[in-house]
Amino acid sequence: MDHTPHWQKSTFSGGGEGNDCVELAASRGAIHLRESDTPATALTTDTVALAHLLEDIRNGAL
Repeated sequence: MDHTPHWQKSTFSGGGEGNDCVELAASRGAIHLRESDTPATALTTDTVALAHLLEDIRNGAL
């Protein structure tokens, strides 16, 4: 079974082929985030924690 993450470029990242992109990948119970210019470094979190972070950002709490 292949466990290689399928990275997707965020729609909010800059256009074109440059390295100014945020990329996301999902695996069972986890979300992985990385910058395209440093693909070997990734942040991994669970979906609940990411949802809380995004909610706080939208509400101006951060």
